[in-house]
Amino acid sequence: MVQELEGQHVRATEAALDLIAEIRRDHPDILFHQSGGCCDGSSPMCYPAGEFLIGDNDVLLGQIGGAPFYMSAAQYAAWQSPDLIVDAIPGRGGMFSLDNGRERRFLLVSGICMTEAAK
Repeated sequence: MVQELEGQHVRATEAALDLIAEIRRDHPDILFHQSGGCCDGSSPMCYPAGEFLIGDNDVLLGQIGGAPFYMSAAQYAAWQSPDLIVDAIPGRGGMFSLDNGRERRFLLVSGICMTEAAK
C-alpha cells in the first residue's frame, strides 16, 4: 500500500506548471515519480497514468498541476526536506519521461536550496 503523507510536500514553479499543461494536452492523465535511480537522478519522471506501476515502497507527496507526485521511500528519506519544488529548465527530459523532446525538462530541488526570488 502506498504511503500518503499528510499535507502537500511538493509544489511546482510556474515554468513547471506550464510544461505540465503542455504535456496534459497530449496525455490528459499523468503522474510523476522520483526514484533517484542511476538513469534519472534529480529529474522527476512524468508518465502516462497506468503505464508506470506505483509500488508499496512509494510515497505520495501531493499533487502538482493536477497530477500525483510519488517518490520512493528510500529517496524521500535521503532528501529529508519537507519542501520539494518541481521546476522546468531548458534541456532534454529523461528517455521515458513525457517531457523528453520538448526542449525543457523537469528538475526537483529542495526548498532549502532555492533563493526567495526563485520560489
